Amino acid sequence: MPTVDDILEQVGEFGRFQKQTFLALCLLSAAFAPIYVGIVFLGFTPDHRCRSPGAAELSRRCGWSLAEELNYTVPGVGAAGEAFPRQCRGYEVDWNHSALGCVEPLAGLAANRSHLPLGPCRHGWVYDTPGSSIVTEFNLVCDDSWKVDLFQSCVNLGFFLGSLGVGYIADRFGRKLCLLATTLMSTVLGVLMAVAPDYTSLLLFRLLQGLVSKGSWTSGYILITEFVGLGYRRTVAILYQTAFTGGLVLLSGVAYAIPHWRWLQLAISLPTFLFLLYYWCVPESPRWLLSQKRNAQVVKILDHIAQKNGKLPLTDLKMLFLEEDVTEKLRPSFADLFVTPQLRKHTFILMYLWFTSSVLYQGLIMHVGATGANLYLDFFYSALVEFPAAFIILATTDRFGLIRPSAASNLMAGAACFAMIFISHDLRWLSITVACVGRMGITIVFQMVCLVSAELYPTFIRNLGVMVCSSLCDLGGVITPFVVFRLMDIWQGLPLTLFAVLGLVAGGVTLLLPETKGVTLPETIQDAENLGRMAKPKENMIYLQIRTSERAGT
Repeated sequence: MPTVDDILEQVGEFGRFQKQTFLALCLLSAAFAPIYVGIVFLGFTPDHRCRSPGAAELSRRCGWSLAEELNYTVPGVGAAGEAFPRQCRGYEVDWNHSALGCVEPLAGLAANRSHLPLGPCRHGWVYDTPGSSIVTEFNLVCDDSWKVDLFQSCVNLGFFLGSLGVGYIADRFGRKLCLLATTLMSTVLGVLMAVAPDYTSLLLFRLLQGLVSKGSWTSGYILITEFVGLGYRRTVAILYQTAFTGGLVLLSGVAYAIPHWRWLQLAISLPTFLFLLYYWCVPESPRWLLSQKRNAQVVKILDHIAQKNGKLPLTDLKMLFLEEDVTEKLRPSFADLFVTPQLRKHTFILMYLWFTSSVLYQGLIMHVGATGANLYLDFFYSALVEFPAAFIILATTDRFGLIRPSAASNLMAGAACFAMIFISHDLRWLSITVACVGRMGITIVFQMVCLVSAELYPTFIRNLGVMVCSSLCDLGGVITPFVVFRLMDIWQGLPLTLFAVLGLVAGGVTLLLPETKGVTLPETIQDAENLGRMAKPKENMIYLQIRTSERAGT
């Protein structure tokens, strides 16, 4: 009896229908980039100093240049380990005092300005930027600078909390319904962020957007991998993730053109309303419909795919079936991820790999830090670094599969972190080069682990499995900033030591997963349990069947 993969070979594995659907869903992947890393532009912190109306009036009266005003009225940098007084504290001086002159106005109050008392910024701050961000609007600096970190942690916390619920919805009620519902909510919440009147409401909208936005991206990923045939599954999955990198590149250009955060937030949110058109142009996954025994809809959709691809309708579509006990109800459950020994092993390993990928990816970026002065160019160049990862994956997976390249990439990232510990601070260029090698390795792992996760779970819990395992990635995103900076207070190389251990261990445990190259997507729990025991991929099995039939005929 034919399976969905067998039918797709006949109606077209990657024909006109799949290409149109793939391009449409890639737009969804690119639109997720501003949600994930938009904090870089929405929450950038420019140079700032205390606002002093009296000092500003004295500067205007004396005709000072900006450099002279800063020299006369702003404190210098503080001692090592202290906050910068020029940003967070100002002179406790009555600038309206008539004794203050236009040349060295503070000289008459103290021989050394360092002896003058300093106080908090009572009148707010002046920001040296032509644009705006949530930092400049809500004054998230100095004692309130931690609120910027909280803003980003909220979206990762939302990803984490939404993983189980959204994954269940996609497997229980369908990929298409989940995609449309989460896209609508994410878009509305994005617009509400742009008009949020205060920091508290902004934080709430950010958290709620995190709850649904990742589910939208993941539903699109699962849909496109289930629409195409076996020979194109990995390619479209990798390119779908590459569209996210394209979104990063576009984001730098849009942010440069729109330097004001509210207008930027609207610019990246309003166009996503167009994704609701998917209701008419993207059908439900036939694999999911088959797992729910909705065979009539499966036949209708596959007939539509055949027509779009210029193929003749097949007469044996109704013979599709699932080789599983008919008494078993194919309803997704969290317990299904651990119901058999192989699924338990796969789930725990994938959780660790997702967590490690997040910690190493974000941790390397934080440890190296920004090396240039141009925010937009730095972001643009760092995004370009991720493009080669996709081509490396496409060049290696067809020949070596997923498991060995993924293990090698983990080992490469871990080894790069270990090597950075011993590189002198004077060799900055070498340290950055090695860090880029590590980032390249972990970027490859990030893309591969997403693909591996989708290929190890049966259809009716595939979305749930990917969401649950990837939730550890979100947990890593929440804790990584604190891990990096607290460990660096003890020893600068300590975070790198942790990264090296995590990466090297990840490389080892990856080899415990079964290779899925050439194997059809598992439809049932038994299929998933047998993955590691399959000695031959699908194409070899077909060849053996042909050879056997030839011998029978002689």
